[in-house]
Amino acid sequence: MKFFFVYLLFLNTLLYSQNREKTDSTAYYISLNYPAVHDNNYKEALLLIQKAILIAETNDNTKEQASQNYNLGKLYYDLKKYDDAIESLLTSTALYDRIKPSSKAVAANYTLGLCYMSKDNYDKATSYFDKAESIHTQLNLNDSAQLFNLQRGLIYKAKNNIELALPFFETIIALPNNAAISDTKAEALYQTGCIETQKNRSNLALNYLNKALDINEKSENLEQRSEILLALSNVYEKMLDKKTAYSYLKQHLNIKERISIRNNKRLGIDDYTKFKETQRLKETIITNNKIKEQEKTNKFSKLISILAIALISILSLLSLSLYKNNIIRNQTNLLLQEKNKELEIAKNKAEKASQARSEFLSTVSHELRTPLNAINGIAHLLLEENPKKRQLDYLSSLKFSGDYLTKFINEILEINKIESHNTEIEQTIFNLKKLLIDIQNSLKELALANNNNFILEVDPTIPDYLIGDPTKLSQIILNLINNALKFTEDGEIKVTVNLNTLEDNEATLYFEISDTGIGIPEDKLSSVFDSFSQGSTEVNRKYGGTGLGLTIVKKLIKMLGGKIKLKSIVDEGSSFSFNLAFKISDRPLEINTSPKIDYDSKLVNKKILLVEDNKINQMITKKMLHNKKIICEIIDNGEDAIESVRKNKYDLILMDVHLPGINGTTATESIRCFDKTTPIIALTAISLHENREMLLSFGMNEVITKPFIPEDFYSTIAQHV
Repeated sequence: MKFFFVYLLFLNTLLYSQNREKTDSTAYYISLNYPAVHDNNYKEALLLIQKAILIAETNDNTKEQASQNYNLGKLYYDLKKYDDAIESLLTSTALYDRIKPSSKAVAANYTLGLCYMSKDNYDKATSYFDKAESIHTQLNLNDSAQLFNLQRGLIYKAKNNIELALPFFETIIALPNNAAISDTKAEALYQTGCIETQKNRSNLALNYLNKALDINEKSENLEQRSEILLALSNVYEKMLDKKTAYSYLKQHLNIKERISIRNNKRLGIDDYTKFKETQRLKETIITNNKIKEQEKTNKFSKLISILAIALISILSLLSLSLYKNNIIRNQTNLLLQEKNKELEIAKNKAEKASQARSEFLSTVSHELRTPLNAINGIAHLLLEENPKKRQLDYLSSLKFSGDYLTKFINEILEINKIESHNTEIEQTIFNLKKLLIDIQNSLKELALANNNNFILEVDPTIPDYLIGDPTKLSQIILNLINNALKFTEDGEIKVTVNLNTLEDNEATLYFEISDTGIGIPEDKLSSVFDSFSQGSTEVNRKYGGTGLGLTIVKKLIKMLGGKIKLKSIVDEGSSFSFNLAFKISDRPLEINTSPKIDYDSKLVNKKILLVEDNKINQMITKKMLHNKKIICEIIDNGEDAIESVRKNKYDLILMDVHLPGINGTTATESIRCFDKTTPIIALTAISLHENREMLLSFGMNEVITKPFIPEDFYSTIAQHV
């Protein structure tokens, strides 16, 4: 039949494209169905699908029941048993309506439409084609959409509405050639050729029919080829070309004979009758089995009812018990919620108190730097003016007090930075042995002051170059050695570094700093790492110090992944130890040595702009610059500084960060818009929320921290002037 090719194409795109599980017997029967059909063994295929339907019904699997009823209806359609096909397909579509839409539901409705087309019931055919297209659109499928246009065209043509049919065929004909739609396009060309034949336009008819034949010859659709050849024969007969008409007619008859032979092999009349009889017997057996099962069910129903009553009684008692337990649990939950709220409030208060403490200490340390800078600066200037011997003692004491207070403020700021997670860990290459020797050399004089012997023992197997944070490691070791030197007289301070493990390009080192000093009482061992703690008031009065050094050491070691341990005996000494891991570097550190700068020759007659709002700091900084014969101009705000730089040429700008109006960072950004070259050095009492990298990001070349050390002050200026 001429519609058979449409069915085959749709079957390929919507049925065989579905993935099939191979984990149960239902799927096994499905997989056996298709080889049987391909071998024209339709009797075997019908039996296998019927078994699959029974298994799906037993398992109460709606999706499989729908699928197998569709397969059965599709086979009946192949065998031209349209009434049987409609019965199975109606069952399939009803089942598909109960589950999630799928491409196979589209196929079932579409095939049902084909069955009604074969029985010339075009209204019902249209109804099911519309339903199939609706599901197809809902699923947003792109395949086979042109089949619906083809069927509408065929229905209009069957109703002799030629003018309505042609637009549908022409839409398909206009599509580019594609193997997936070749049969559909060939059918549209064939139908259009037939319409042109009816209109006695033979040349146009031949054009469409020949194109249809060309496309069909690339497929296996014999029914379609037979119809096209017959149509060509009719056209040539109208054109009185009897020879060509006969040739096409002969080809048509040969193909019809092949189709007839193939169909006869599918399923004989006796086979079909036997199959239907077997099917009825199976349905009867199933019905009888259901009756027997119902009788068994009735026998057990009374027993089940009794058991149900007993179970309900037990459940009622349990429900009552659970109800009481639920009341108790709710009361407990309410109490827990109240306690949790109290704990949350207490936690928030503690966090706010900690934050307030950090902010307070940071603000105090920051604000102290400005007057401290004046104290240190004045002491430095007076010491440079050859004071009298009696005055020299006072000035030396003043300088010592200023240095002590600077160290104290720096330690407070360091602790706040660590606790606020503003401290970053570097990963740079360094030489540990050289680092320790440099530390030893820098502390030799301090060791000799108390007549102490300073010993350094480094394991020679430690790799020369490690990757880590040498700055924080130096800070840890310097703090511990300074403590040992301070609390030890006429004794020995020993620094030991051993290689603990070496594997996977990582070295774990053991550090120990020991002394023979006064020691720490056992009851104070756990508190010496607390802030402002020094063991006792007497120790603090005798030896001095801030009590922050060990706090910083403990926090830094923890940041680097270690844990400090302390052993101490009163009057015998103390030992601090810890382990740290470092990556091993296979290349040495590149060291850039800078030649010593001759300040006197390099700074003479240089013109420097000082942007500073504090009058005392203006006076001190200007005096320090004049001592090096530097020309200094002072401006006390950012706005005037920007205009002055725009109009004048300076060798360097000293920019205070905190200024009235716009601050130093904003002023620097504005200057960099028109002056990229003049060096700008920041002057700041760095707070908790400031760091060197942040200030440099605004366009500054370097940072000098208040209170600044004169040597560092001149050195930094000389490097950038």
